[in-house]
Amino acid sequence: FAAVYGLGWLGRRVIRDLRGEVFEKYTELPARFFDDNSTGMLISKLTYNTEQVAEAISTVLVVTVRDTLTMLGLIGAMFYFSPTLTVLVAVTIPIIGFLVAVMSRAFRRYGIRIQASMGDATRITEEALSGQQIVKVFEGQEYERRQFAEINRRNYKANLKLVATRAAGDVLTQYTLALGLAAIVWVAFSDQLAADIDAAVFMGFLVAMGLLMAPLKRVVNVNVGLQKGIVAGASLFGILDESVEEDTGIKVLEGARGDVEFCGISFAYDQKKGRVLDDVSIRAPSGSTIAIVGRSGSGKSTLLHLLGLLDQVDSGTLTLEGQNVHNLGAAESAQARARRIGFVFQQFHLLPELDALQNVLLPRRIATGLRWWAQAGDEKEKACSLLTRVGLGNRLRHRPNQLSGGEQQRVALARALVSNPAFILADEPTGNLDRESGKAILDLLLEAAQEQKAALLVATHAEKVAAACDRILHLRNGVITQEA
Repeated sequence: FAAVYGLGWLGRRVIRDLRGEVFEKYTELPARFFDDNSTGMLISKLTYNTEQVAEAISTVLVVTVRDTLTMLGLIGAMFYFSPTLTVLVAVTIPIIGFLVAVMSRAFRRYGIRIQASMGDATRITEEALSGQQIVKVFEGQEYERRQFAEINRRNYKANLKLVATRAAGDVLTQYTLALGLAAIVWVAFSDQLAADIDAAVFMGFLVAMGLLMAPLKRVVNVNVGLQKGIVAGASLFGILDESVEEDTGIKVLEGARGDVEFCGISFAYDQKKGRVLDDVSIRAPSGSTIAIVGRSGSGKSTLLHLLGLLDQVDSGTLTLEGQNVHNLGAAESAQARARRIGFVFQQFHLLPELDALQNVLLPRRIATGLRWWAQAGDEKEKACSLLTRVGLGNRLRHRPNQLSGGEQQRVALARALVSNPAFILADEPTGNLDRESGKAILDLLLEAAQEQKAALLVATHAEKVAAACDRILHLRNGVITQEA
């Protein structure tokens, strides 16, 4: 019981701690990291790779220690019976060591392929399930099945090659030992040694050597799990070694009136592919409303992401209330961001386990924890009022999957405005809405900016939205080409 439970406790403890550290790291990594890595691959590392590391640490470690001690004891017994014969057996050790080294490289190579295929399988599954409507509309079921079948085939082949390598290693190791045993028998019965070794000594030596075979085989075989664990550990520790967003903050922003200024801002997701924003300068004083227009890919969304502190600028300065954002502490920024900045993303996300009203109050939930619903108080009334204003008064207790895309967008808008932010950032806020709903949303945004003296920046293609703002900035290839 102690052995089984102890191994289980050790393995699960490793998985718990390692998954916790990796997940915590995911929450600290900059947005660029997630731009370069697929969600499916990151999920696979958090689930599959941690299991491989745990197996290497628990089962492999225990087997290696236990069987190594057993082997040392048996080798000592062999040496006690006959030092000469033991030396002859030792000749096989370099050969076995060479075989283990060759197999280790093969195990590691196939381990990398297996983990990559598992990551691809998770990625394809995530894409097929999250986009199941698109798959059905375009009759892409067969395409998705072919993709998954190819990944499944690669995983199957990599696993078979790993098993074949392990089996070949078993054969070669045991044949090497068998040849060593044959040499011992031959030497033992030669004229030189036959007189010095009696039957009892020889049988004792053979029994000890025979008992050595089983732990030696287990130690060689356990190398498979060890190498897979090493590969998995390398991928996980690579994530843990990733650079987090730097906290250069030395100040805390006390209050917020809504003044924001970009001075010569430049930004690139990948320097080799060129800049997304190039020397952009904008000033949005408190209470101003600015529309940012331009073709898709011109940098509108990126500009809002920078203001939302979701990415760090490559050059130039971004100031809030006259303070450079680099001087604002990351902890303060994370804590106050939801109340200071109301962000309506183009790709909004609602928590499926919460209803519409609870999703609007998500900032309250994050700030106060378990008793958030009981402590919401006046914010509940404001959330209800906002949802009523955007046409969802009779759907407050509906879950996101019971709402249309446009209704979900309106919930996301209400969530951005519920905490009276000083900066309102809206990325295509009327993109999924009909004319009447779009007008209600636009009126609500403009009213919130006026009442709260907030700076409103809207990235939009809609001419009516742009015309309702005080200023219009035309963005083209990351450069402001015109201001009206």
